[in-house]
Amino acid sequence: MTEPTATDTKTRAAAAIAECRLIATMSEEAGRTTRRFLTPPVTKVHAHLRARMAALGMSVRVDAVGNLRGLWQPASGTSKRFVLGSHIDTVPDAGAFDGVLGVVLALELVEMARVRSLPLAIEVIAFSEEEGVRFGVPFLGSRAVAGRFDPALLDLRDSAGVSVTESIRNFGLDPGEIDAALLSDAATGFFEIHIEQGPVLEAEGLQLAVVTGIVGQTRCEVCFLGQANHAGTTPMAHRRDALTAAAEWICAVEAAAKEHNSGRDEIIATVGKIVAEPNAGNVIAGSVRVSLDVRSTRDSVREATVARLLDLAAAIAARRGLRCEAKRQMEQPAVPMDEQLTAYLTEALEAADFPVRQMPSGAGHDAMVMATRVPTAMLFLRSPGGISHHPAEAVREEDVETALIVGDVFLRRLATIHTH
Repeated sequence: MTEPTATDTKTRAAAAIAECRLIATMSEEAGRTTRRFLTPPVTKVHAHLRARMAALGMSVRVDAVGNLRGLWQPASGTSKRFVLGSHIDTVPDAGAFDGVLGVVLALELVEMARVRSLPLAIEVIAFSEEEGVRFGVPFLGSRAVAGRFDPALLDLRDSAGVSVTESIRNFGLDPGEIDAALLSDAATGFFEIHIEQGPVLEAEGLQLAVVTGIVGQTRCEVCFLGQANHAGTTPMAHRRDALTAAAEWICAVEAAAKEHNSGRDEIIATVGKIVAEPNAGNVIAGSVRVSLDVRSTRDSVREATVARLLDLAAAIAARRGLRCEAKRQMEQPAVPMDEQLTAYLTEALEAADFPVRQMPSGAGHDAMVMATRVPTAMLFLRSPGGISHHPAEAVREEDVETALIVGDVFLRRLATIHTH
């Protein structure tokens, strides 16, 4: 058995970064990386990755939602397989590494497995859609693989009026075959490598972290309803100002989240959108609509926090002579990663002599959908500057190399288990 050397992994890391930057040029917009679900540049990405897979001796297919899937089968002919992958769509004006790095590193790990003659079949999936940009709903690719694709999604339309069904057909695929995208029963688990998209690892001087779970999320719209009136002639004591009520509540949201800023009970709360009406400088705001986004790895803590914040909004409105209306728009439960696979991944870090850091993911990933189908694990790489969803998104070569080393150790451990 040939052992990959340190020179091999360093070379692979540099090649992976270069490949991500090459794929970033396959875009809907000149000079910017924008690649939405099944738009023309996805054909170019598929052609590039298909050639990579074929060169590795993988059998390749595209399922009915446009996921590119390659299967490497070792000479031992094992019936079981382990799945690696991430997504190839992007947000508008994106960086080069969100999603794509996980696909490229999966192929590098297949090559390392082939060099080792690893007795583990590996399926690599380049998910067609994760970001939710084109149709407003994320995870179209992994939903189909996990058996969670609601047929109603086919009727969604993009800004040009094109439906999901039409986009699939325009890509040369058959939406009637989506059920066939379901992951094989031979699959024993899923592993995703992804950039952190945040500042934690860099702040701690660490390269990698094992993801313990993906946070649950509640999104609401909160409306403060007062009375619009003349800013110059309405005394302060006679105002029913929706904007000042909203401002008081927004500060209370921040304070409530800061009360839970460590450990398992950590809460992240954000008011990111505000719409004031009539939105004029010389008119008291009569109504204000604001967003609320609350996230936590513990659903009970998240739910209790949301209830407290909505009660507080109502109390602030009542004290100021206003009405308050709240509407819940999304409830996404937290998704834990598989304990056994997470333990194996942690052991892989230790075996490779890297510091062990475990952390939750504050953003959604394909791993959270795949975890509903098979045991799932996830590894984060440091994001320099904490920057993502931006052209300045980057990775460090030494971090990519470290991820390859840990991924290799992880797969070798799985191969040992599969053969016993």
